[in-house]
Amino acid sequence: MFDPVIAPSGTLLGLLQRGRGDGTLHALTAPRPEALEALNHCVLNDPRHDWQVENRSLYYARLYMDLGGDLDAVEAHLFDPEDVLDPEECRTGLALAVLGHLASYGRRDALTLLRRYAAHGANWAWALDELALRDDDAGLRALAEPVLARFSTDPEGVAALGVAVRDAFEPRPWRLWAEDPREAVAGRVRAAQEAGCFDLWQRQMRPSGPRPGWSVQAVFDWAQQGLERGAALHVPAARCLAAVAGPEDRPEIVRAAEDGTEAARCTALRYLADSNDPHALDLIEGAVITGPTPVADAAVDAFERMRGVAAVDRARRWARRPDALGAAAGRVLACRGGTRDRDLVLGALREAVRGEGPDAPTLWTLVDGAGRLGIVCAAPVLRHVYRETASSHLRGRAARALAATDPSFPAGFAVECLWDCEETTREIAARHAETGDNRVVDRLRRLAADPAEEAEVQTAVRSRIGPESVT
Repeated sequence: MFDPVIAPSGTLLGLLQRGRGDGTLHALTAPRPEALEALNHCVLNDPRHDWQVENRSLYYARLYMDLGGDLDAVEAHLFDPEDVLDPEECRTGLALAVLGHLASYGRRDALTLLRRYAAHGANWAWALDELALRDDDAGLRALAEPVLARFSTDPEGVAALGVAVRDAFEPRPWRLWAEDPREAVAGRVRAAQEAGCFDLWQRQMRPSGPRPGWSVQAVFDWAQQGLERGAALHVPAARCLAAVAGPEDRPEIVRAAEDGTEAARCTALRYLADSNDPHALDLIEGAVITGPTPVADAAVDAFERMRGVAAVDRARRWARRPDALGAAAGRVLACRGGTRDRDLVLGALREAVRGEGPDAPTLWTLVDGAGRLGIVCAAPVLRHVYRETASSHLRGRAARALAATDPSFPAGFAVECLWDCEETTREIAARHAETGDNRVVDRLRRLAADPAEEAEVQTAVRSRIGPESVT
């Protein structure tokens, strides 16, 4: 999947793509055709950089409800000929999730569309999972034959059906079908369920990889063999070392960290860092200077995992380095530094935004650190990250940091956060937004009464307005 093209944050489309609360507020005041066009663009062209962790479906479904939008564009997208040519989940997953929420809100057209797609669409398993949460037993039973018809009765089809049953996110439809009075349906599903259980048992009985009793060198060889196959195994290999290595093996492991094979160096550095070995920090610094990129990257990752006082002290020395180790030092101080490290964390935050932009992966840790350390003068940078990032998770972290550093947050960003796409961000807003604004009170009441809202958000809402205010 290509990275989505995100419109500027000051446009309606850019706001909706980011899932910002202001997107909903602007859409509700914009001309309805313009708002629906932007909404459909987002649903049909998933704007998330990481569609597996970022939320948008409930956000877009609520906006469809508020705008009274039809589902013609969604239907055309789902049943476009491209559905056969590009069956990847990321093409249709967001649209199907939106339909699931709309079905929960009582939209029969959404429920009908999900049923039809489960019967005929390429990403049928996702649609079936949505229906498993929302449809009645009769609706699910009616899908048994069209779903089973996707699988032939030859050995390949039987195996594919077993995998589908085993990997189903929501097992309810399969359980219903296993009890179907039609033997042609129930028999096939029960056989597939048994095959899935047997397959799991076989995999558990045939473990691969290191065994107790292996030598240190055997673990290094296993990691190198994985690297030659294109699999980086130094992390599990380091865990294996922890099980097989004794004090007498330390000189061999240190030598491997200094000049072993690539996989051995990565494994040894990880092991020594996790063990808080007194020489680990010097070895990490040497690996960053002399090692190839994979070894340097593994050294930096190992350093960030270290929890001791020595690691924090070394981070203070390294924080101004203009390389990956300096950036990692800033993140270590953001996580484990004290108030004396505020200037270093602030400098790392500013440098990351200036050098890599508002979506830099390093910002996740630095933004959290700015909030944890209460760096008040970081508020302007945090506000910039909040506005511009395309990651709704990072925006939520920025909101949490602003709540701890920016006195204007309760009357400012906290208000729009009540409409945000991420439930954790809505929870922050529910705890901080000033209730002097009528929009805030109305929104809190609506969130408290919405059955689709997360329990944590509703708990935060009720802590502000009380159960007697929910009508």
